[in-house]
Amino acid sequence: MSIIHSDEFGQFQQDSATPHTSRVATKWLQEHSSDFRHFRCPPKSPDMNIIEPIWIALQCAVQKRSPPPVSPMDLRTALQNS
Repeated sequence: MSIIHSDEFGQFQQDSATPHTSRVATKWLQEHSSDFRHFRCPPKSPDMNIIEPIWIALQCAVQKRSPPPVSPMDLRTALQNS
């Protein structure tokens, strides 16, 4: 695990997102459950996912641009500038 604490256990936050509930992921989690702490939270909860507010802020910043991005490169530039 990439996040290791003093007790040498990593952490995994389970939010029931589709990639986390696939058969392959479920099997892997069961096989490696002793290697990390498993935190469960409500499915797709923005309160438990630190990236959600960032996505919302970026979306708002890009939507306010004038003129709006019209190509993938324009969008990339707008996101980087935001």
